[in-house]
Amino acid sequence: MSNQTILPNDIAQFLRTQLSVQQYSATERGGIYRASNRPVARLGLALEPFPRLPQWLVDNQIDALWLHRPWHLDMNTIPANIGILHHHLPFDEHLTIGFNLRLAERLNAQTPPEPLGFKQATDEAGMLLPPRPIGMLLSVPEGEFDAHLYKARDEFKGYDRAEMGRHPTISRVAVVGAMTDALVREAANRGAQLYLTGQYRKPAQEAVNEVGIAVIALGHRRTEEWGLQALATLIQAQWPALTVMRH
Repeated sequence: MSNQTILPNDIAQFLRTQLSVQQYSATERGGIYRASNRPVARLGLALEPFPRLPQWLVDNQIDALWLHRPWHLDMNTIPANIGILHHHLPFDEHLTIGFNLRLAERLNAQTPPEPLGFKQATDEAGMLLPPRPIGMLLSVPEGEFDAHLYKARDEFKGYDRAEMGRHPTISRVAVVGAMTDALVREAANRGAQLYLTGQYRKPAQEAVNEVGIAVIALGHRRTEEWGLQALATLIQAQWPALTVMRH
């Protein structure tokens, strides 16, 4: 359907489903940041505004822009007919380190991911929204720590910190968007030998030492860059004729 007209709202509605935004409070759901009826043939994706953003939009003939963190965007520098979309927490939890089905596939999960840890928001009336998993447990092909480290390094183009742990081999991996004492212990109690996260948190060190779990901290920015590519792939699969540009 190469002649299909795509509007910013179409993209917002698609991502509303893909990122399960109904699980979030209204202030966390994201979506349309600035409305526009301009048809979208070229969509730009960026994690946050950057100094040359206005010129980048012109150079790449961008019709609509998606931002992870739009908070410091100077609207006066963006043409008025360019629609702007944003998703912060839903992007983090579904496309970076968390309950991320695409990442589970990339890590060669052999069975469906198991939720690990939960958080729960309330709506404007104070009613509880559906609980959201903080991470996932994966059964993966058994291998030594170095093999899993190289896999993570290649997938995310590096890592910040790695601790080997005490297990000779690894076949259960916890992928978690936070690192607390309780989450580390829960992961270990459920059979995980490796804890994969974004940032290493020192308050969890005692738990790491006691349970002997290996840890790979990938780095927050690397996980976001991975998520941005995953978002581009997701949108491109939905609309093959749409050009998606990442910064």
